[in-house]
Order: sequence, then C-alpha cells, then structure tokens
Amino acid sequence: MTSFVFNTTKSLIFESGAAACLADHCAASLSGNCFFITDPTLRELGLCDGAIASLESAGMTVNVFSDVEADPSLATVLAAVEAAKASNSTCVVGFGGGSSLDVSKLVALLVASDQDLNDAWGVGNAKGPRLPLVAVPTTAGTGSEVTPISIVTVSEEEKRGVSSPIILPDIAVLDPDLTLSLPPHVTAATGVDAMVHAIEAYASKNPNNNPVSKLLACEALRLLGANIETAVHHGNDLQARSAMLLGSMLAGQAFANSPIAAVHALAYPIGSTFHVSHGLSNTLVLPHVLRFNAPNAADSYSEIAPNVFPALADVEHGPARCGAFIDELGSLSKRLGLQTKLRDVGIPRDALSKMAADAMLQTRLLVNNPRELSESDAFEIYTSAW
Repeated sequence: MTSFVFNTTKSLIFESGAAACLADHCAASLSGNCFFITDPTLRELGLCDGAIASLESAGMTVNVFSDVEADPSLATVLAAVEAAKASNSTCVVGFGGGSSLDVSKLVALLVASDQDLNDAWGVGNAKGPRLPLVAVPTTAGTGSEVTPISIVTVSEEEKRGVSSPIILPDIAVLDPDLTLSLPPHVTAATGVDAMVHAIEAYASKNPNNNPVSKLLACEALRLLGANIETAVHHGNDLQARSAMLLGSMLAGQAFANSPIAAVHALAYPIGSTFHVSHGLSNTLVLPHVLRFNAPNAADSYSEIAPNVFPALADVEHGPARCGAFIDELGSLSKRLGLQTKLRDVGIPRDALSKMAADAMLQTRLLVNNPRELSESDAFEIYTSAW
C-alpha cells in the first residue's frame, strides 16, 4: 500500500430541517457579523429565510450577498470580498449550489488572509488564514461542501481553480429538505455530475488515489445509481433526495482526495464558452471520455459498474462489463431527459477544434486521467459527442 493523505470537512451534519436551525448546529463556528452568500433565485424563493432567521435569533448580524451566478465570475468573487470586508464580517455561510459554496470559500480566505487571489490559483498556493466557514448545499451534485476546491470563471473561455485544504469548510450542513424543490432537469444534471466525481475519483491516475476514496466512491455510486431516477421523476420523495445528497457528499470526499480528470477537463470549455450547466457539460462528454479511457481503465470501470447498475454483476469482468457500463450511462442520461449530443445544446461543429485546444489548458485535471490525452484526442472525443 502506498502513502496517501485524506482531508475532509471537520464536521458533517445530516438532518431533515437542519437549515432552519442552523445557528444551533453551528454555534461553535458562527458568531458576530455573518456574511451569508447565496444566489438570487434561492433568495427570491425564500429557501434561505429559515437559516437567516436562525442566525439572527442567535444574536448575529447577517449580511446577505445574493448576486452569485452559475459558474461564478471573477468579478462576482471580488465584489463579494469587498462587501464582506465592508461589513466587518467575522464568519461566512455558503448557501446554495456549487457556485455559492465556491464563492464562499474564496471570500473566507481572502477576507481573513488579505492574500492576492492571483497568488492563490493552483494547487496548494492558498496561504490562509481564513474566516470560519459553514457550507449548506441545496443541490446533490458538486459535493463542494467537502472539497478543498473553488472554481472561478476568469474570462469567456477560461476557468481557474484554487485547491487547498485551507478552504475546506469547518462544517457541512446537509438538509435534504432543501433539495425537494429542485426541477427535474437540475436534479438529473447535478446527479450525473456527482456520479462523474465518483467514477473519475475511482479511476484517477493521481498518486494520492487511495483506498478511502475508492470506498467512498463505491458507496456514492450505489446511492446515486439506485435513487437518481426516482429523484428526477418523483421529486418529492424525501428518501431518494436524502440518498442523492449523501451520495453527492461521499463522491465529493472521494474526488477531493483522488482528483478528477478528463471528463471535467473537456466539460469546462462547454460550460465557459457556451454557458451550458456544469452537470450537463459533464453528461455530454462522459461516455465518450470513458470509451477513450477504456484501454487503460477497463478493470476500474468494470469494478464499479455493478454499484450503479446491479445487473452488470452478471456480465463478465473486464472489457465486456466496461463496455456495458458505458452504454448504460448513455442510456441513463436519456431516461433522465438530458441532452446527449453537443449539437443538442447549440454547439456548432466548427467550434470543436477551439474547444479541444481550450481543454488542453486544464493540465491539473488531465494529469489524473487514466490514459494520456492529446489535443487531437480531445477533438475526436468532441466529434463523437457532437
């Protein structure tokens, strides 16, 4: 067994209705002036009202920043940092999907450390300290509440990331009630995103791929595979929603320590250039990247296949089961009502060459892929997905 490091959020709280008594759960971490980060839709729907009221009832001043957009921009992050400084914030709550949670991590870091964000990009460059940080996810997808990663859109065609254990939240509060109102297409796309996290973590070529991440990835896939269709087609099923939220978190723990690879690398140009949601971007390239990887990763994919699709346990281990697994993932996307071709989301064929070049900029991800991938390989994968 090789050496490895496993880091995760220090405290996890899983409870139906937990958000409405947030202060009770997080009293040790939250006090004074709380900077509450969310998005305009959640604010308008009143989904965060209970959490805010709980904090205010505990004597805290709550300053709400609700301007976070999907795939948050650098301008949004910097605006949030300035607002947090202006309100003399002493702690941060991220409430929402991966975008709000990612912004909250950087605000907590940059307000307390006064580090220049340009010096924090990349792996292990965040210096700290940071403000106390609580993450409350409202989607079952990114697992951002337990990852040391924050992704920011820095231009029309580029995303950058900060990756450091310093930005791991102190507490993750998982309340499945918050996910009950998610529309089917969002539930489907974010659910597949969580599955991609687990699949890529399990097969990652990263030297820190480890037994703990593999175990978590398997359990995540079991929960996600068994419940995603119910959650999409019967959104008020609390048991299915609970399983999806827990599966997403476990997948987040897995890939936070055994990092993701080419599926995400090829998804980023789709999202940043054509503003396709992150989960759907992953869905569009998933089977095509796995087929490319199969010569090097057939055993890994074969091992995890029955966790998602139990009937595949009867298929011979190796290339046959691997191929069946990839086919079933494609069929699952169709059953979930997701688009399966790049042209279905308005991407023109003549954009594929530029997308392939942009994908190659994601070197921190591509180094983890089970099979080395060139720009021409990326172009062929996009062509297959088109």
